[in-house]
Amino acid sequence: MTTVECPGCLQNDLSVTRLSQHLAKMKDVRCNAVLTASRSNLGTSSSPQHNHDDVDMQDFKDGLFQPEDGELVAPLDDSSSDEEDAAEEYEWEPPVQENKSDIPSVELDDPMDDDSNGANRKSCQHAERQILEQDKITIVPYPDSRAGKPIARAEIWDVNTTYGSGISNADNPYSPFASQMDWEIAQWAKLRGPSSTAFSDLLSIGGVSERLSLSYKNSRELNGIIDKQLPGRPTFRREQIVIVGEAFDIYHRDVLECIKALYGDLDFADYLVFAPECHYTDDDETVRLYSDMHTGKWWWNTQKKLDEQRPGATIIPVIISTDKTQVAMFWNKTVYPVYLTIRNIPKEFHQKPSRHAHVLLAYLPTTRLEHITNKASHRRSAANLYHTCMACVLSPLEKAGLDGLAMCSGDGILRHCHPLFACFVGDYPEQVLATTVKTTECPKCDIPPDEMESHTAPFEIRDLHAVLDALTTIDVGDLEFVQACCDAGIKPVVHPFWERLPYANIFQAVTPDILHQLYQGLIKHLLGWLAQACRPNEIDARCQRLPPNHHIRLFMKGITGLSRVSGAEHAQICRFLLGVIIDARLPGNMSSTRLLQAVHGLLDFLYLAQYPCHSSETLSLLDEALILFHDNKQIFVDLGIRNHFNLPKLHATHHYISMIHFFSTMDNYNTEYTEQLHIDLAKDAYHATNCKDEYTQMTQWLECKEKIVHHAKFIHWQLHNNTPHHPNP
Repeated sequence: MTTVECPGCLQNDLSVTRLSQHLAKMKDVRCNAVLTASRSNLGTSSSPQHNHDDVDMQDFKDGLFQPEDGELVAPLDDSSSDEEDAAEEYEWEPPVQENKSDIPSVELDDPMDDDSNGANRKSCQHAERQILEQDKITIVPYPDSRAGKPIARAEIWDVNTTYGSGISNADNPYSPFASQMDWEIAQWAKLRGPSSTAFSDLLSIGGVSERLSLSYKNSRELNGIIDKQLPGRPTFRREQIVIVGEAFDIYHRDVLECIKALYGDLDFADYLVFAPECHYTDDDETVRLYSDMHTGKWWWNTQKKLDEQRPGATIIPVIISTDKTQVAMFWNKTVYPVYLTIRNIPKEFHQKPSRHAHVLLAYLPTTRLEHITNKASHRRSAANLYHTCMACVLSPLEKAGLDGLAMCSGDGILRHCHPLFACFVGDYPEQVLATTVKTTECPKCDIPPDEMESHTAPFEIRDLHAVLDALTTIDVGDLEFVQACCDAGIKPVVHPFWERLPYANIFQAVTPDILHQLYQGLIKHLLGWLAQACRPNEIDARCQRLPPNHHIRLFMKGITGLSRVSGAEHAQICRFLLGVIIDARLPGNMSSTRLLQAVHGLLDFLYLAQYPCHSSETLSLLDEALILFHDNKQIFVDLGIRNHFNLPKLHATHHYISMIHFFSTMDNYNTEYTEQLHIDLAKDAYHATNCKDEYTQMTQWLECKEKIVHHAKFIHWQLHNNTPHHPNP
C-alpha cells in the first residue's frame, strides 16, 4: 500500500485516505495549519508544483475537501406534453399576458436567529429577480386581477400588535412573566425541561424559587399562568360519536380557527400566495413549469369556477393528512392524528417541521370494535366511524367554502377567503378508507384489479357525480343503497366526509405518496425480487465489497436479511443498487440486460418523481422511465419470481404525471413531513402523560407548548423590532 507523509508533523506511515482523517483529528498545530490552509485555498485556479513522488496537495484538496454537487439535473428535449392537456376536463387557459412581477421569495432561516431579517428578505428578493431575468421565466397571471385582492380597510394592525394589546406591558417585555429569568425558566420547563413532577420537585427545594424570584412555585401555578394569560392557537374540544349503539370520543379543534391561525402567522405573511399563475421557460409558452401548488391546474380551474359565483375571491387550499401511528410497544397503543396545512404557504416552510406550517387538527378514536364479531359488519362500522368523525371535524368547511369569510393575514391585510378541501395525503390503507373503495382497487380510477399491471390499459378517474347520486339513495332504503353503492364502485358508507364539501373531488384529491408507494412499496418489492434472481448470498457479498464513498451508507452485513427497513434506509440502498447487480449471473444463464433495464427504469422514475420543479419535458422523461420498467418487467416472470404485477402501488405510478399537472410537484404533499410530525405531536405528547386518560393530557400539553412558542416569537419581536409590520407594496 502506498504511504504518504503528513506535511505538518511529517508522519510518513499514512495512506491517502488516513491522511485526511489524520489532519482532521490531530491537535498538533502544524497539522491544523495544513488543514486550515487547504480549506482556505479551495477554488484557486493554480497550485504549486511538487515532486512527482509526493502527494499533489491541490489534488488532495479537490478530492477530499471540495463539496460535491448533489443536484439532479434532468436532460431536456424539445417535446411538450401541453397538447395532451386539451383532452382533460378543464382545458380553459388564459390569454397570454406578460407579467414582470416577482415570485414570492422564501426565507428559510428562522426569524428568531437574525435581527437583520428584513435586509435578508430584500436581498433574497433581489437575487430571485435576477434569476428570473437570467432564466427568462415567463409568468402568466390569472386573467381576473381581482383574484386574491385585499379588502379596503381603514386601519391595519399586524398580528403582533393585536397579540400584544392584551398582555403587553411597556415596562416589562416578558409580561405576564415577572422577569427575563422568570420567562426563560418557564420556556425551558415546557420545551426542554423534565416532567411536570420533576420540575415541581426542583422548585420545592428550599430557597430555589425565592432566589430565582419566580412568580410560580410549581408546575400547576406555571400552567395556570400559561392557560389564563397567554393567547394561543385554537383549543381542543371533546365530542362523542355514536356508532352501532356505542359512543366514541373524538378530540378536535375548530378547523376554521386552525386555518386562520396558519393564514395569520406573521412568519408567513411576506410569502403567502393568493392567486394562481402559469410559469413557462420560454416566451412562446410551450414548456410549462410546475413547482408550488399555485402553478398547477387545480388552483387555476377552481378559481375559474369560483369566480362564476364569487368574483375576487381568495382560495385557501386545505390539505388534510391522516395516519395512524404506534406510540407504545408494550400495550400496542396507537393514536390517530389528523393534520392540516394550507398551500398558500410555500412548500419550503412545510419541509421544516420547526416552522410550524402544520396544525394538529384532531385525534380520531382508535377502537378495534372488538364487540362486533362479524367481519363484514366490522369493516362497515369502522368505515362509518371514520367518516362520521372526519365529517364532524370538517363540516365548517361546507358553508365557508361556498360563502367565504374575511380573513386577516399576519401583516394585517384583509381578504375574502374560501377555504376549500384540495388534497388528501395518506398511505394506501388511508386512501382506500377515505375514498370508500375496496381494498386491491385503485382509489382514483376505475381500472379492474386484474389489469393493474398493464401500462396501456385505458382507465378513467372515478365519476364523482355517479357516486354522489348513489349516496343519495340512503333515503330510499337499505337494499337500494347497498346496490347503488356497489354499482358505483364504492362501499356503502353513510355520508362520507367529502360528500358536502364544495368544489371537492375525493378521487382527484388523493395524492401520490413517494414514501409508501415507492420507497416502502415498489423498492421493497424490487429488493425481494433481486434477492431471488441473484441469490441473497451474492447480493450481500457484493454489498460488503463496496468501497467507501461519500454520501453512501455501507451495509457490511448485506441487505437481504434486513427487517423493518425504514424509508431512509431504502433511499440509501437505492444509491448503489444498480451497481451491485450490474454483472450478476441469472439462473439458466439468462441475459441480465432486461433485469438491468427494469431496475434502471424504476430507479429513474423514483428520482425523477422527486424533482422540486418539473417541466413539460421532465414529465416526458418520467413517463419514459416508467415505460422502460414495464417493457422489461417480464424478466421477473420468466425467472419464476412473479406471476403478475397487479399491484395497486405499481398502478399508482400512472397517476403521477396527471397529479403533477393538477397539484404540482410531489414535495407539496409528501407523507414524510407527517411522519416527522408524529414524533412532535403524537409520540412526545403521549410520553408526557401518565397513560391514563391520555388524550386530555396530550391536548393540554400541546396547547401549552404552542402558547410558549408563540409567546417566544412575540418577545423576540418586542426586544428587537417593536415596530408594526408593513406589507410589501
